[in-house]
Amino acid sequence: MIRRSRAGAALLSLAVAAGLAACSSSGDEAGGDAVTLDYWLWDDNQKASYQACADAFHADNPNITIKISQSAWDVYWQNLTTQVAAGDAPDVWTNQGSYYPQFVTSGQILDLEPYVKADNVDLSQYQAGLAGLFEKDGKRYGLPKDWDTMAVVYNTDHLKAQGLDAAALEDLSWNPTDGGTFEQAIAKATVDNNGKNGLDPAFDKTKVKVYGFLPEWGDGSQGQNGWGNFAAMLGFTYLDKNPWGTQFKYDDPRLAQVIDWYKSLIAKGYSPALDLKSTLARDALLNAGKGAMTITGSWMINSYLGDSAKVKFAFAPLPAGPQGRKSAINGLSDAIWAGTEHKDEAWKWVKFLASSDCQDIVGGNAVVFPAIKTASDKALAAHEGKGRDVRAFIDQATAPNGTFFLPITDHGSEVSKIVQDAIQSAVLGRTDSATALKKANEQVNALFK
Repeated sequence: MIRRSRAGAALLSLAVAAGLAACSSSGDEAGGDAVTLDYWLWDDNQKASYQACADAFHADNPNITIKISQSAWDVYWQNLTTQVAAGDAPDVWTNQGSYYPQFVTSGQILDLEPYVKADNVDLSQYQAGLAGLFEKDGKRYGLPKDWDTMAVVYNTDHLKAQGLDAAALEDLSWNPTDGGTFEQAIAKATVDNNGKNGLDPAFDKTKVKVYGFLPEWGDGSQGQNGWGNFAAMLGFTYLDKNPWGTQFKYDDPRLAQVIDWYKSLIAKGYSPALDLKSTLARDALLNAGKGAMTITGSWMINSYLGDSAKVKFAFAPLPAGPQGRKSAINGLSDAIWAGTEHKDEAWKWVKFLASSDCQDIVGGNAVVFPAIKTASDKALAAHEGKGRDVRAFIDQATAPNGTFFLPITDHGSEVSKIVQDAIQSAVLGRTDSATALKKANEQVNALFK
């Protein structure tokens, strides 16, 4: 990873200061030199919406053309890291909380705070807390573009056949001891080859046809798609402060309790055993009728309710744990590469992405929930116009104390691998959960010494 020297940082600061004279809330100079900005994102579901934003932006700024490149999640970060290190990064890219700190530490993304102040960008227009996710030491490394929360997604026909309708899933409870009414629903949704469900004494856990619950085991250090939410319902917090904490708490016994509960679902036959060789995602297994329900994020709405879904799905709220119903809330932003030759033009594009002009387009296409609250309302209306019930995500986002932010720190990739490996080791029975997580926590915290 290339690191800028202090002298380079100083020169960059001077360049930003000099460029501010050209930054204003007015339109772009129509007579300026033609500029093409490379813009990267990973979600193919969102590419069309952001192309529409790019077209609208170009209409107002005819000398600036936006070239959008999209690649799958894993490839995206591999390519981006390589290109940044090679000094040939895109001018602007979509950032995520787990990854952007490495670019801050290496001095590879631009501080936007001078631009934000010069153009009087209203930070209060965004969903509460999102603007603070991309700040450090008085500097700002992105503006909010969207948010997501978590919910239960389920196969409606299968659950109905097992006597579980939407009303039955509205107010489930959970605890790590017996799983509460949530585990009862999972057991009831689990069916063996003879048609017996998990509550039937004749249920054969060695010959399961449909698993009641599909866990996510490739969830890094955050557990956004499962264990992180349940741990938060017990009072678990990831680290001493967020963002930019340095002392993690993965050795908290409450997290080990959650992993043990997940393991118990496997032991009872309600969830499939961890298969490190499988490449099938949970949505593929649900579409194949191999599972009844799982936990998913609002960014997956179109995957489950769109035309490509092979079975009928619906969303239900997360179960409520001992400290209430808790969902991770996450948000993305757009970063400007510190090495771009077109800082002012890149800022105009980033400001547009974070404005209602673009976010209303995205919201109207019902792809994600934009960060601006009024644009998020448009997304909800667009979903409702298509006959979709997505209240579970909205209600969780607006519930008092109903959400928590995922950890944002240095060493994100390293922390993710250490914790994921530890959890998988425990689930595979190579060690117990408490021991695995204690060792992982020591390794993680050693990164910050």
